[in-house]
Amino acid sequence: MLAYTIRRLLIAVPIIIASSILVFLLVAFSGDPLANLKANPRTPPEVIKLREHQLNLDKPLPQRYLIWAGNFVKGDFGKTVDGREIRPLLWQRMQVTLRMVILAILISIILAVVAGVVSAVKQYSGWDYVFTFLGFLFLSMPVFWLAALLKEYLAIDLNNFFGKQVIFTVGAETPNLGGSFLSRLPNILGHLVLPTIALSLITYAAWSRYQRASMLDVLSSDYIRLARAKGLTPFRVMTRHTLRNALIPLVTVVAIDTALVFGGAVVTEQVFAWQGMGSLLLTAATTPDVNTVLAWLIVTSIIVVVFNLIADLLYAVLDPRIRYG
Repeated sequence: MLAYTIRRLLIAVPIIIASSILVFLLVAFSGDPLANLKANPRTPPEVIKLREHQLNLDKPLPQRYLIWAGNFVKGDFGKTVDGREIRPLLWQRMQVTLRMVILAILISIILAVVAGVVSAVKQYSGWDYVFTFLGFLFLSMPVFWLAALLKEYLAIDLNNFFGKQVIFTVGAETPNLGGSFLSRLPNILGHLVLPTIALSLITYAAWSRYQRASMLDVLSSDYIRLARAKGLTPFRVMTRHTLRNALIPLVTVVAIDTALVFGGAVVTEQVFAWQGMGSLLLTAATTPDVNTVLAWLIVTSIIVVVFNLIADLLYAVLDPRIRYG
């Protein structure tokens, strides 16, 4: 298992390098990061040349990339166009985004498993039609539209019911809120409710369809009929044999869709005015700020690689026949 993990990590290195080169070229050719500075007629030419030298814009593209890659390996993510250090800025934004993304993924998995199992076991029943309708409804609904509906009809009504603001519609937490983490936790959770619900419902809708199809396939297999013929209890057949094997395709889909969840988080953050990785990426892409976009890409790529590695390791847990040498 350890040797397999090391091999997967080594394979991921050239993938991340190729991705960084591609994004570097796309961002470098998308525009001039000093366009606003050059558009000001009062800006001295010496200032422009100094900023170009500081951002390595006066060097050829291959040399610029190698300089950035060398600094990144040392832990230096570089600076933004306006001179801020990227690493602490990215770490701060990443904490905001990950609290929503990780919670949304966990909730989506739970909802997908429950809906998929019930729909498959109660195939063509009322429950199956209800979960199928809800799945296609949320699957076809844009995340920004669902988020707007939640803000308008869920948050306002609940706050009016309780007579105080329990669910917040703007920001990741109240600005300048002092105290320890535990004292700030209710406020953080209040801001987390709506974005997490919006991202979870959109994500679970597709995953539940995969889980339903996988459950139906396993339920009709020969070894399930054999387990029932041997007199095993329905609960043991369901948990030990059916669900365990039916989770394997879902694990694969969850690992592949991790990048899509981050894409949905970018839109969700804009709707709820979160200062997370999404707003950081959009600001950097419109500048364009090569260093910030590259740092965002590398961090996101590493997270996706880790999720895929976890998925591969879970295969051996779910299916004892799978062994990694």
